Amino acid sequence: MVESREWQLVRRPDGWPVPDDFRLATAEVPEPGPGEVLVRNLVMSVDPYMRGRMNDAASYAAPYQLEQPMYGGAVGRVEHSTIDRLPPGTVVRHNLGWREWVVIPARHVEPVDPAADGVPASAYLGVLGMPGLTAWVGVFDIAEVRPGETLFVSAAAGAVGSVAGQLAKLAGLRVVGSAGTPEKVAWLHEIGFDAAFDYHDGNLTKQLAAAAPDGVDCYFENVGGDHLRAALNVMNPFGRIAACGMIAAYNEAVPGPDNLFFIVGKKLTVRGFIVSDHAHREPAFRKHVAGLLRDGKLQFAETRRAGIENALDALLDVLRGGTHTGKMVVDLAD
Repeated sequence: MVESREWQLVRRPDGWPVPDDFRLATAEVPEPGPGEVLVRNLVMSVDPYMRGRMNDAASYAAPYQLEQPMYGGAVGRVEHSTIDRLPPGTVVRHNLGWREWVVIPARHVEPVDPAADGVPASAYLGVLGMPGLTAWVGVFDIAEVRPGETLFVSAAAGAVGSVAGQLAKLAGLRVVGSAGTPEKVAWLHEIGFDAAFDYHDGNLTKQLAAAAPDGVDCYFENVGGDHLRAALNVMNPFGRIAACGMIAAYNEAVPGPDNLFFIVGKKLTVRGFIVSDHAHREPAFRKHVAGLLRDGKLQFAETRRAGIENALDALLDVLRGGTHTGKMVVDLAD
């Protein structure tokens, strides 16, 4: 039996989460039973969608239970196993992060091979994980991008937006992104965006119109609010919106855009999607994106925090749209 630190939600946030809503607790982890493995988590994921799980409300993801371990994506190493196909030392991906150790049924883990794929273990939480699949599905299946079009990506320097923009660029589109700092804007140019702007620098519609003088054909929606308003103003007739997230409204009420009539007048298609409904696309996604990574055609960034004690600060930073670039992860062990 080992001791493990774990993050728990002890109070449901009212608006923006604060540190007093959480607790870093210590728990004893038992030996694995039949069909189970003991995993030491190496790295865990920090994702904006976790904010929704803090509410006691029906949603696509079950809410966290108070005074119980939080959970999210993680990659770990099997330390003790009761089944032959997952011997000790196997690196696995699973959804019981936000703790250092976990006993988990073997059917709930997926072996991964960072050495063979030439990526760090954390890549299976980002570019080769849920954010990467979200970007891939949003670009190709939901927005149905076409060469020669213009794609606008909000929150473009994040784990999803940065991959979505690059995939569209490789597919022959002109790509425009918004981000929250000059450093993030500069990075978007480095990874191939045709234009990028800091949404703090003035009127969003004017900035987007200047960056996309021929209009926007596809919008990868991560923010909502004023970003959605600007996109509707600038979109071309018969444009498509892939609505992935609306982080502007995760922590406080945000009025809807006052120009929704453009959806009708411009004959736009708006489609929301949740990546878990597209798990069947995982093999095609993995083959495509892994190939791009091997060929050096796709870049990804990670912002890393060390130690489970720093995980809460990492989550709050993500929710505030802080200084991180790309995928936020927390390293738990060597």
